[in-house]
Amino acid sequence: MMYEFEMIGSIVGKARPRMNTRTGRAYTPTNTKLYEYSLRQWFIREYPYFKPLENRVKVSIIAYFDIPKSTSKKKEAEMLKDNISPVKKPDIDNIIKIVLDAMNKFAFKDDTQVTKLEVEKKYAETPKIYIKIEEY
Repeated sequence: MMYEFEMIGSIVGKARPRMNTRTGRAYTPTNTKLYEYSLRQWFIREYPYFKPLENRVKVSIIAYFDIPKSTSKKKEAEMLKDNISPVKKPDIDNIIKIVLDAMNKFAFKDDTQVTKLEVEKKYAETPKIYIKIEEY
């Protein structure tokens, strides 16, 4: 079984938990919660009758970043040919974390099932994230 979908929009990495100094409690930043929620909604829109995978899982993620406005045409062509990769935030580990946390209990029962990962950062004309989750 396999799930595969794209979500259009700028990539957000998993932010560190913050501490409420008044109550002393940790909380997840709002933009992280909203991005995880959006990923789940795009997943549910594509697979309304989903059933969480139960065996070992391979996750492939491609994060497509916007090309900066000041980029020359020559450099832009190199970026679109995948000769130049984005070396900017969010870090690849934070992209992995936000995707796995968002898909936990949806695409798979628990993120401990993930035993293979393929992650890549690329440039594209439209920022988006591509996610493929499959049992193997």
